[in-house]
Amino acid sequence: MNVLLKFALAVDWFTRKLGTIAAWTVLAAALISAGNAFVRYGLDISSNGWLEIQWYLFAATVMLGAPLVLQLNEHVRVDILYGRLKGNGKVYVDLLGLLLFLLPVMALLAWLSWPLFVRMLETAERSSNAGGLIRWPAMLLLPLGFGLMVLQGVAEIIKRVAYLTGRYQMDTHYEKPVQ
Repeated sequence: MNVLLKFALAVDWFTRKLGTIAAWTVLAAALISAGNAFVRYGLDISSNGWLEIQWYLFAATVMLGAPLVLQLNEHVRVDILYGRLKGNGKVYVDLLGLLLFLLPVMALLAWLSWPLFVRMLETAERSSNAGGLIRWPAMLLLPLGFGLMVLQGVAEIIKRVAYLTGRYQMDTHYEKPVQ
């Protein structure tokens, strides 16, 4: 179990690094958006490439940031019952959700998106917009992001099993979102 726990903590470290990159992509997208608006309306110059890079950065924000949201236990959940559970009940619900929903769905999406990425890479597909960008970097974010979610999901399962066996301390407190 110690080896698995070390693996889970290494995944957590890597996820935090990717979360930092995701945070920087938000800033980059905002700066590009502001610069693009200034150039477009102030100087009457435009490029579809600048619009598309914002979409790519948004994709990076979501696909690289989602594993951190899972790690921080801030993901969306139906909390009609979850918020009322006591003791280890939340941990068991998390385990079931991770095993029955998150891992199968993320693995399937990674598997289905991989051939799309490969085809775009092989054909050097470009946006049909004038001045558009190549598409494979954005498409790579799909199988990569889904794969990273699987990796973080496995780490979360390991940590919860270690918690239930008394080998790992974690905060099981869940604060219901304010409506």
